[in-house]
Amino acid sequence: MRTHPCGAITREQLDSTVTFCGWVHRRRDHGGVIFIDLRDHTGLVQVVFDPDRAETFAFAEEVRNEFVLRITGKVRLRPEGTVNPDMTTGEIEVLGYELEILNRAATPPFQLDDSNVSEENRLRYRYIDMRRPEMQERLRLRARVVRQLRHALEDDGFIEVETPMLTRATPEGARDYLVPSRNHPGEFYALPQSPQLFKQLLMMGGIDRYYQVARCFRDEDLRADRQPEFTQLDIEMSFIDEKTIMSTMENMMKVLFKDVLDVELGGGNDFPQMTYADAMNLYGSDKPDLRIPLVLTELSDLVEGVDFKVFAEPAKNPKGRVAGLRVPGGNKLSRKEIDGFTEFVGRYGAKGLAYIKCNDIAKGPEGLQSPIVKFFPAEVLAAIIERTGAQDGDLIFFGADKTSVVEAALGALRIEVAKKLDMVEDAWRPLWVVDFPMFEFDEREKRWHALHHPFTAPSAESIEEWQTQLDEDPGKVLSRAYDMVLNGSEVGGGSIRIHSSEMQQKALDVLGIDEQEATDKFGFLLEALKYGAPPHGGVAFGIDRLVMLMCGAESIRDVMAFPKTQSASCLLTNAPSPVSEQQMKDLHLRARARAVQPDA
Repeated sequence: MRTHPCGAITREQLDSTVTFCGWVHRRRDHGGVIFIDLRDHTGLVQVVFDPDRAETFAFAEEVRNEFVLRITGKVRLRPEGTVNPDMTTGEIEVLGYELEILNRAATPPFQLDDSNVSEENRLRYRYIDMRRPEMQERLRLRARVVRQLRHALEDDGFIEVETPMLTRATPEGARDYLVPSRNHPGEFYALPQSPQLFKQLLMMGGIDRYYQVARCFRDEDLRADRQPEFTQLDIEMSFIDEKTIMSTMENMMKVLFKDVLDVELGGGNDFPQMTYADAMNLYGSDKPDLRIPLVLTELSDLVEGVDFKVFAEPAKNPKGRVAGLRVPGGNKLSRKEIDGFTEFVGRYGAKGLAYIKCNDIAKGPEGLQSPIVKFFPAEVLAAIIERTGAQDGDLIFFGADKTSVVEAALGALRIEVAKKLDMVEDAWRPLWVVDFPMFEFDEREKRWHALHHPFTAPSAESIEEWQTQLDEDPGKVLSRAYDMVLNGSEVGGGSIRIHSSEMQQKALDVLGIDEQEATDKFGFLLEALKYGAPPHGGVAFGIDRLVMLMCGAESIRDVMAFPKTQSASCLLTNAPSPVSEQQMKDLHLRARARAVQPDA
């Protein structure tokens, strides 16, 4: 139907006749001459129609935005003064000879060059939204990323193996999407949260190096970087340790960024490593953004003896913490802005936000401005200033509460303040976070949970050493897990796996999963571990999140062709939706009547 794409028509085709197809981006009638900008996935080309060809001109008069056209014409230079240097086709235009309307279009719900279209409209009419050059570029970048990752892994000896989409429910930290079975009444499949167990079984089957671009499903509350269905690059390797996996993945990411963005990720050096404990202590987050120079400073020991109970009580509590966040030049923040930050940290459980403005440190307490200065002896204030490294003109924010609240609140505040004061470095700053705790205690449920998943190996070298650690305090047991973090986002995470059936059962015991429950849920894995499982480990990268970072999008919804909303619904297809009574009957299901709400 066409000899050239729209964006490929340049000076090289001068004086030649070309045929091209696309959508009408814009139509302009200049008193007897009609201009049409025709668009396809490669770009725009300007077409001119004059009245000399009456039939073609009449068709051009009918044309409106988003009509689908096929045009034949002669390529010529644009008149002097009308060249558009911002377009690939900006030096030329096409004199239209023939015009065929392939399809007419209703008035679109929004203009493609309108930057203020609501996300709801964009998702409802996604097929129109995808015509925008920005969306086209993002989806093409995504395709390049996946292609490059495949090539890198296959060149390194990995093979792609598909794992089942219909499996059984496993305890991996989020709710499963369940699929009722027609052939097995009352029983359900689960859509995979990840291929975790199957990729471990592949290692036990001698595959050695596996990867898969896998679709995964989690029925959980959503945020800007979460979706109910998402894509991950899943990887597993046998006979390896953390150093080998991390080095292999690091090289893969460096090649990816160089080939796709022409960026030397990590500056050509090994990615830095940081322990989980240091990350939480210094940044209040297990995915610290190293582009931001601000850090948290431990102050508990300095304030545990003061009369100010708001600080003293959490400082003396083993589960509490008092920390400071020094903001260079932060004195310029107004009271209104500080009140806004106070409201912000409230979202993370903080009951307030204390601060000190450092006007003139040499004057002692008189040079400090804050409602809380009067509660501290001069020597304590001096020690706080010294430890935080505060200078004249700086501001110090304080967090005093349970450790988890202080770290969550100040960790988020650190990022918010940096954005407000333009303190975020324009760079790519990757790192590995290592030495994660193996278990965390859920105060509400009064039980231990796996911080990553139940199949992560402990750092202990033997079962006996591990048992000793468990007897002392399961919360202090470290795992062989590692996360790759990039600019404050976790882009990949993995671990060395447990390859001993005895050690795996012991891990399940800590989690309160007895032998019968373990057998019911994943007895096939425990059975397989008895038949010579190799030492193995792996990692999974979130493709959606990685592409979001690489193209500078605000949400992973902006790099997915057909995403769900934050309520996990599809505005385009109106899914989820009710099904017929016959379908329910075939699946041996019966809908529960909705509770009737009382009248107000």
